[in-house]
Amino acid sequence: MTQTGKNRSLRMSARAMRWQDATRWMGTTLLLGVASLSVLAVLFIFYFIAREAIPFFLARGFREFFTSTAWYPSAHPPQFGVLAILAGSALVTVGAVTVAVPLGIAAAICLSDLLPFSVRQGVKPVIELLAAIPSVAYGFFALVVLAPLLQERGGALFRGFVWGIGIPLGALAVVMGSGLMAARLPPAWRKRGSVGIGFLLAMAIGWFLRALAARAGGIRVDSGTNALNASLILGIMALPTVVSVSEDALQAAGREIREGSYALGATRSETLLRVVLPAAGSGIAAAVILGVMRAVGETMVVWMASGNAAQIPRPWYNLLQPVRTLTATIAGDMGEADHVTGSERYAVLFAMALVLLVFSFLCNLAGEWAVRRSRRRMSGE
Repeated sequence: MTQTGKNRSLRMSARAMRWQDATRWMGTTLLLGVASLSVLAVLFIFYFIAREAIPFFLARGFREFFTSTAWYPSAHPPQFGVLAILAGSALVTVGAVTVAVPLGIAAAICLSDLLPFSVRQGVKPVIELLAAIPSVAYGFFALVVLAPLLQERGGALFRGFVWGIGIPLGALAVVMGSGLMAARLPPAWRKRGSVGIGFLLAMAIGWFLRALAARAGGIRVDSGTNALNASLILGIMALPTVVSVSEDALQAAGREIREGSYALGATRSETLLRVVLPAAGSGIAAAVILGVMRAVGETMVVWMASGNAAQIPRPWYNLLQPVRTLTATIAGDMGEADHVTGSERYAVLFAMALVLLVFSFLCNLAGEWAVRRSRRRMSGE
């Protein structure tokens, strides 16, 4: 190659490198801009809601809002105490999480490590299909089907619920517990010991479920639209999220750590409880946070099924009484308050939305902290 050709080649190479640098810079800038849109959207939402909510707190203060249970926004003078509404939101959310988290994690463990692969391929899509059902359809089911059942046949429904939920959870507890306890026995006795321990656990769990079902059969329900109705439906709605994310986290733990645990002599129960679950802890924590957020942010179901009574149940943990939630109050009162934009009744709804938004933000921060802590612990830092 001549000297002129070499110079031309070098000039083309320098031009190509500059073009690559420019392309890389434009691509990085574009991706940064797209990623920043979500952050800007969240900041804009915070700004808009806070702008409408702050005038209410400046005029009324925080004491009545957070400490009073008197919610009479159309009275003269109006009263804007949301303590009962906050309590109703907390009660419904805790009830939904109590239903969704244990069932979701247990189902995820069964799908990832206990059931055959062919069964998993058929069951998981059916569970995820629950997430595709519109929330208003869940609300109609809660109002038309579940509410009359709770009011007319509450005892029988509770008894069936105890057996329907208790049997699969009890079977999982027998399998895990017998394997974990048998691991402490000498190797020659483990097989027979596991069978004996499993039999004793099954007898104990069966006796407990029988006593619990008998007690649940005597419960009377005055109104079918109550906190329990909303909690059950919200738990079912959050179940696909918890199952899917938890199962993905358990699968992501990998076969290597399972095989390594088995090679060291651990049983299946020990491997699941002491190796796989800690390794998937961050993913399971994220699943729980997402399930909580699914329950907290739902509107239609709690609006249609909770009874919409601004009261604190007596006792406070009584799920059989009607309650009212933040989301249902915002959705129900916004239509009446819209024609008086700028009034206290309008501003208090944005104050409630701000409380809900701050709570969601804190839950996300708590979930992120839990995930990072779990990762540091697993990495030995």
